[in-house]
Amino acid sequence: MKRKDGALRRILGFAAPYRAALILVVVFSLFSVAATLYVPILTGDAIDFILGPGRVDFPRIVPILLQLLATVAVGALAQYLLGLCTNRLSYGVARDIRLRAMNKLEEVPLKTIDANSHGDLLSRVITDVNQVSEGLLMGFTQLFSGVITIFGTLGFMFSVDARIAAVVVVVTPLSLLVANFIARRTFSMFKLQSATRGELTALVEEMVGNQKVVKAFGHEAENQAGFDAINERLRGQSLRATFFSSITNPSTRFVNGVVYALVCLFGALLALDGGMTVGALSCFLTYANQYTKPFNEISGVVAELQSAMASARRVFEVIDFEEQTPDAENAQTLHDARGDVAIENVDFSYREDVPLIENLNLRARPGQRVAIVGPTGCGKTTIINLLMRFYDVRSGQIRVDGLPVMDVTRDSLRASYGMVLQETWLRSGTIRENIAYGRPDATEEEIVAAAREAHAHSFIMRLPDGYDTVISEDGGNISQGQKQLLCIARVMLTHPPMLILDEATSSIDTRTEQRIQRAFAQLMQGRTSFIVAHRLSTIREADQILVMRAGHIIEQGRHEELLKKGGFYAELYNSQFAVEEE
Repeated sequence: MKRKDGALRRILGFAAPYRAALILVVVFSLFSVAATLYVPILTGDAIDFILGPGRVDFPRIVPILLQLLATVAVGALAQYLLGLCTNRLSYGVARDIRLRAMNKLEEVPLKTIDANSHGDLLSRVITDVNQVSEGLLMGFTQLFSGVITIFGTLGFMFSVDARIAAVVVVVTPLSLLVANFIARRTFSMFKLQSATRGELTALVEEMVGNQKVVKAFGHEAENQAGFDAINERLRGQSLRATFFSSITNPSTRFVNGVVYALVCLFGALLALDGGMTVGALSCFLTYANQYTKPFNEISGVVAELQSAMASARRVFEVIDFEEQTPDAENAQTLHDARGDVAIENVDFSYREDVPLIENLNLRARPGQRVAIVGPTGCGKTTIINLLMRFYDVRSGQIRVDGLPVMDVTRDSLRASYGMVLQETWLRSGTIRENIAYGRPDATEEEIVAAAREAHAHSFIMRLPDGYDTVISEDGGNISQGQKQLLCIARVMLTHPPMLILDEATSSIDTRTEQRIQRAFAQLMQGRTSFIVAHRLSTIREADQILVMRAGHIIEQGRHEELLKKGGFYAELYNSQFAVEEE
């Protein structure tokens, strides 16, 4: 309960910038409720001037009817303005929460993203924030108005007849007890429901995004079984949560019916004794009905609020993720790096109990091409992650041009590298926008020149709209090789002082690769380059080859030197590269 209250306090903290809207919500709620409560008094007064058949005092009733019309108009206008202010408040708060969560995801270290299901993160930022917005919308409109109506109605009832009002007050706690009983049980259920919904979203996102692999391995039945199992759990949890939340309204309606019956009974007895007029009794019955109605609305909104609080906690868990270590206060900006890279006594592992890289030492001179080879899991890609500071070393240090990377701003360090990875990434947009992703201010001539260097210009011009062709998310409407060429062109446009090529030509045919390699050779001229590749041509042209095994560099040298040694590299060459050479 304490953590739920904390979520509520934080939501109210997000609402602080919207104080004006919050104040107007209260003001318009007061006007709306006041108008609603004044109508029964006018109605009761009009009834008292109806003395019997043919005995209606119209001169006195007409002014009352005009007042009634004006009161209803004021109430309707206040209700309309209340809705506008509530929407401004609710959706503004939801927008700010979503922005904060998205900003946090951009600030957390990559290990946090890797440690959480991407689908679940999407569910938290989108679905759960929507749930918070819907809960707030219903809560602010009905909770505020309901509470004001309850107290306002009590005041009017006591002003009409304190004895019957006392009966209503005595029975009222039954509604509160019922609502509290159900609220304490629904929160945990909605929390579990939100978590399972996130798990289901993660599974769907994973399966839809990798549908080709699923179909290639004939894994549809297993995936469907996994989906059915989670979906069945969600069904059961949703049924239990919905059951408890749905019995709130009928339960409170029963209590409200008891209140109304008691008011009718006592009011009728008083009217027969002459202690109350028929108009006053009519007014009191209307108040009794209006008094119980907010309890129905509040009990109905309790379930929505419980779901909103459960979703809010999941979103705030994202907002509370630990941010990456900020740049040092005196961090320098890396300008025009020469590309002198040194890795000194570096230890690193993704998990403390599973060692990976231990006492790694490497020196890459400016302009050198360094190839990194080794079996899967030996730490090749990990070195790239450390060079880019996607992860920070556990001990030792990495230097660029003599400066420890911990003393250099991340942005300037990463801007000094150009990366082409095996896994291509393109955004939804035009070809031009994707090539200019790293340099949005690039001219048309520069974009075309980069595409020509990457040998992408010819296929781009064959597309329906050339450089203005819109490609779908992740380039789904072009081939894998074409996506790779665009990624290469994107790096060529930035002309960084250092390069990282991680299987950069893995999706390109041999003839195109030969042209790309020539383009790369020109691009790498005078630039320090780190190449993770298995293609023989790339390995043989490297100035330095690092052979890694279990996180250690076990051999180092040029291609011919390593073959003469007859060690692990020669073994790799004979098993993997000899067939390619043949």
